[in-house]
Amino acid sequence: MMHASDESLCHFRHRSIATIPIRLPCPSDRGPPPFRDQDMWRWAAQTFLSWWGTGRRSVISPVATAAGNPSAMAKLNLSVAIGDYDRTRPLVDGRVLIDGADPVFMNLVPEEIFFRAFRNVEFDVCELSLSSFTVKTANGDNPYVGVPVFPSRAFRHTAICIRTDRGIERPADLKGRRIGIPEYQLTACVWARALLEDEFGVRPSDITWVRGGLEETGRQEKITLNLPPDVKIVDAPATTTLSAMLAAGEIDGIIAPRLPSCFEAGGAPVGWLFPDPTAAAEDYFKQSGIFPIMHVLGVRRELALQHPWLPGAVTKAFERAKAMALAQLGDTSATKVTLPFVEEQLRRARRLMGDDFWSYGLDANRRVLDTFLRHHHAQGLSSRRVAVEELFHPATLETFKI
Repeated sequence: MMHASDESLCHFRHRSIATIPIRLPCPSDRGPPPFRDQDMWRWAAQTFLSWWGTGRRSVISPVATAAGNPSAMAKLNLSVAIGDYDRTRPLVDGRVLIDGADPVFMNLVPEEIFFRAFRNVEFDVCELSLSSFTVKTANGDNPYVGVPVFPSRAFRHTAICIRTDRGIERPADLKGRRIGIPEYQLTACVWARALLEDEFGVRPSDITWVRGGLEETGRQEKITLNLPPDVKIVDAPATTTLSAMLAAGEIDGIIAPRLPSCFEAGGAPVGWLFPDPTAAAEDYFKQSGIFPIMHVLGVRRELALQHPWLPGAVTKAFERAKAMALAQLGDTSATKVTLPFVEEQLRRARRLMGDDFWSYGLDANRRVLDTFLRHHHAQGLSSRRVAVEELFHPATLETFKI
């Protein structure tokens, strides 16, 4: 027979302590061992202290565990750091869920994500520089395992800007010049050097690279590099930035993911190396079939080992979010992007690159990734030639079909 105090305990078992869902056992529960009141409260106190020490937000009672009741298990808490993109926004606003997970999203700029991820492994799932990721994979010390989701892609013809008063009329004129870079190993810089070498015969050793902060002083490489002896890198003066140096004529150009402020400010003779970078990028794609990948999605390796279902669940959710974004982009009844000519640009991209122009998955991107890995190693960034499959969790290399 149940006492009034027992009924109150049964009611309390579904409440929370400091927002921690804890299922306390009720005397009417079946399954060994039986709990006395003092045992129950002792277990509750121990559970709370355990959670407080480990940082876990939810726990499962011994009764639920012993009974083998999966429905009583809490979802896996995840910290997810990504940029603010239309293709990831359905995840952030909750329209798309990650199976089995309770994520907390942080929209951060790439530089912050990469720095915090590779220095301190602060996130469970995050967007990562493909170049830094490859360096770590080659060295065997990557704290993340990849899934074939590519949050950022870009043709990097717009990444190369020059002084227009230095007689630089074509890419070959960059030989012997001083070109600024925020970091030598940046993915955008790897792709730009690959473009210059493959299409125009300009090798990395043909240029003197000036390394420094684009807009702030004190920037350094995120990871340690061991470059070939013929690659010439000098550091920018500690008191100035690459943008200021380009404006003052102290360097001949800059290769970077972002345009320097002096490009937009005017006053200095600064422009793109390719006067029509869109036309140049389209020609490049027609010849190579390559739409460069900048960032890859990573899952903390330790977490993937503990929960081997997680990489597949993350891949599935990001695929759904991208599909939702593309569907919205194609709905021109009311333009979703604050930019004119969106419908025309979408049609133009599909005519050139196909309907799935921003593809995820290994098979659709094998050639792009293999080209990147080949140049990454040839440029002295990866200690060995990494195979494409090494980048990704094996559970994400193929998927089911109905």
